[in-house]
Amino acid sequence: MGLSTAFTELFGVEHPIALAPMGGSAGGALTAAVSRGGGLGLLGSGNGDQEWLARELPIAADGVGGKPWGIGFQTWAIDVDAVVRALEHRPAAVMLSFGDPSPFVERIRAAGTALIIQVTDLEEARRAVDLGADVIVAQGTEAGGHGARCGRSTLPFVPVVVDLAAPVPVLAAGGIADGRGVAAALALGAAGALLGTRFQATAEALVAPATARAIVEGRGEGTERNRVLDIARASRWPAKYTARTLAHPFLDSWRGREDELAAAPQARQEYQEAVARGTIPALPQWAGEAVDLINDLPSAADLVGTLAAQAEDALTRAGRH
Repeated sequence: MGLSTAFTELFGVEHPIALAPMGGSAGGALTAAVSRGGGLGLLGSGNGDQEWLARELPIAADGVGGKPWGIGFQTWAIDVDAVVRALEHRPAAVMLSFGDPSPFVERIRAAGTALIIQVTDLEEARRAVDLGADVIVAQGTEAGGHGARCGRSTLPFVPVVVDLAAPVPVLAAGGIADGRGVAAALALGAAGALLGTRFQATAEALVAPATARAIVEGRGEGTERNRVLDIARASRWPAKYTARTLAHPFLDSWRGREDELAAAPQARQEYQEAVARGTIPALPQWAGEAVDLINDLPSAADLVGTLAAQAEDALTRAGRH
């Protein structure tokens, strides 16, 4: 039967599934695989690092086989030049998250590229509508990686954004890792789902093997939102955005003591030394609450089709009751 929505029609993709542009780990190969599989792959350029973009952008653009693809940025961390470089590769969409998207909107529109804006609260959602977003991603706090410190859960947040943004298509994000989650997003009125953690555990993701194994073995109750690891890494992430990660020894030592950690350069030095020794991961292991549903490392292209089939089955079964 196929799951046709305003999102699939806008981009001409087969399935209402998009790859979360996870900074660093959603590289060109993963982006291309998701797009070839019938979803919308979004390259995770993060802070717009020029060297990273120079390497990964061509892999995405050349590997999609003519299918639509896009690129995502952490809005607080980039300048206009990063967006300009990305637009040279003619992506179908640019996604902006975490910060004020307004300085970049006109450049994106002038290129004829669709604008996707991720929001974590209603104020951001209203701003996205005012800016003329073509698609809005409503991210709940169950999501892995960074999100709102004082955000909303996906289930109640998505339909509120759907109502506020109509007729702009909305994608649900946060705590979605199988086709049942995609089906739930559609039932909430969303035009599709954006998945991150599930796609980190695929053959094409740019993650260390240990991180992939940790996701497969992880449990939702073992994840938590925190700023500890950003402070320890001297990351410039704004304080309003915490990150959901798997357990980490540094978290156990500094949980609830973020201000103290920020004022303790020796502790941050110890963190860096432990990373150098290899006794702790070089990067936090980002993972959402739906990590329990992940138990394999498939090809991302195959996974898109599996998710779509599961979603269709879930919706069919729900219609029988």
